[in-house]
Amino acid sequence: MSERSARSGMTRAAIAAPNALAAQAGIDVVAMGGTAVDAAIAAHAVTYVTEPGIVSALGGAYVNVWPADGEPQVIDGNCEMPGRSAAPGRFGGGLRAIPLDYGGGITIGAGSGSAATPGSFAAYQLAHERFGRASWRDILAPAISAAREGFVLGQAAGHYLQLTGHGLWSFDAETKAQHFDGADPAGPGTRMTNADLADTLELVAHEGISELYTGSIGHAIAAHVTATGGLIGRDDLAAYRPVIRPASRAVIGEWDVALNPPPSIGGPVLTAMLRLIAERGMAAATLVDIQEMVLGYRAEHLDRATDLRAAGTELLLALETTGLESLPTSKDTAHVSVVDSDGNACAITTSAGYSSGVTVPGTGLILNNCLGEPELNRLGLHALSPGTRLASNMSPVTARSASGVTLAIGTPGADRITTALAQVIGRHCLNGADLAAAIDAPRLHVELTASGARAHYEPDDDLAAGVASARVVAVEHEQLDMYFGGVGAAYGTDSDELGAAADPRRAAATAVS
Repeated sequence: MSERSARSGMTRAAIAAPNALAAQAGIDVVAMGGTAVDAAIAAHAVTYVTEPGIVSALGGAYVNVWPADGEPQVIDGNCEMPGRSAAPGRFGGGLRAIPLDYGGGITIGAGSGSAATPGSFAAYQLAHERFGRASWRDILAPAISAAREGFVLGQAAGHYLQLTGHGLWSFDAETKAQHFDGADPAGPGTRMTNADLADTLELVAHEGISELYTGSIGHAIAAHVTATGGLIGRDDLAAYRPVIRPASRAVIGEWDVALNPPPSIGGPVLTAMLRLIAERGMAAATLVDIQEMVLGYRAEHLDRATDLRAAGTELLLALETTGLESLPTSKDTAHVSVVDSDGNACAITTSAGYSSGVTVPGTGLILNNCLGEPELNRLGLHALSPGTRLASNMSPVTARSASGVTLAIGTPGADRITTALAQVIGRHCLNGADLAAAIDAPRLHVELTASGARAHYEPDDDLAAGVASARVVAVEHEQLDMYFGGVGAAYGTDSDELGAAADPRRAAATAVS
């Protein structure tokens, strides 16, 4: 127990999570002796139950941990390319094109062929082995209870199901039965249960995480995917390993910021944006220029790279050696941030893409569609070699200040993850804005298209003027538009103060013990 916790007599925590049930799960696990890592895992397990469509247990995750007595580390549990034992003729199959009226309109690949090998729970297991104290039974108990006893579908998940349900959630009988209310997809306020998922999580709690990879559940996943045209086989699940890496570091004002290292795309891109903001400031026109520069570099050098680790490392090296001026010019993610009174910080971002629409029979588990998500597969459908980690925008962040503040922060939001975090971290860590005010402030995001840059922004006179002076196409959104992410942050100080803040752009909750 740290000196801070010894003064208060017990470990406490602050947490920001996608909903109140998830936030309370984290607080409850800490009250039973758990750590910040235990709390973050428990909260995410609840979101896998209560946020259908937004996330799934069969997705990927990054776990950023900064222990009180050590250096920051990021555990890579991102999805990877399956197909180790698949015949060559299976590649390119098992998908159906689904047009979605989401994010301005997009066509995704769904079906079993869109599913990549999942890694989230493998990452959680490694994080728990290194930094956890609670039992898996205690960590998963709140999720099991929500699945078995029922939960009320929230605004974000309910809206997403209604928006995408008839196309994406209706072609698989088990998926439709679980997520439709009569003839239509379930909407906000619907009370739901998921007995199959409760049984699955109970088995995992008793038998261990390996049940999802080499046990009966893993075998069921592989059998169903291969029977329905997909690539995930027993060999893929058995071979999956999470990877732990030292976090990338950036000094931003008085803050030491720990970020997701390569082969992540999100971490290096966010690092570049933060360093440019630290040099140039946050005037609206400057933000447009920074985003256009860094996202242009990403499009040219990262999105189509065959070696993401080398490409991301090259970006970080360019920042260190040749100067910042040398740079050439998804809703379906969830994030939890936790800081405990022992001084530990944990930030976890998880994603399952837009969802495959396919449920593994008898398990309640929905396959991800990471192989069918266009922006993560710029090289083409099933183009990667089996075992290759996919590209990812996810960028959970931890940080410590010279004045003794510990921070965990992150957001969902596909390619808006980096731009949202750069603005919030810049306002809070560089400009000294209150954390909640930094999250609430209007945002902008530069979208690069074939016809030129488009600056999306929330109503604000300064942003509008800056966008106009930048001479890019202006796209004004509504206030607090969920397009711009859903930042959640938690903090602790050396004087035992704990706090958290969540984004009003999405359904979210905070809790402090």
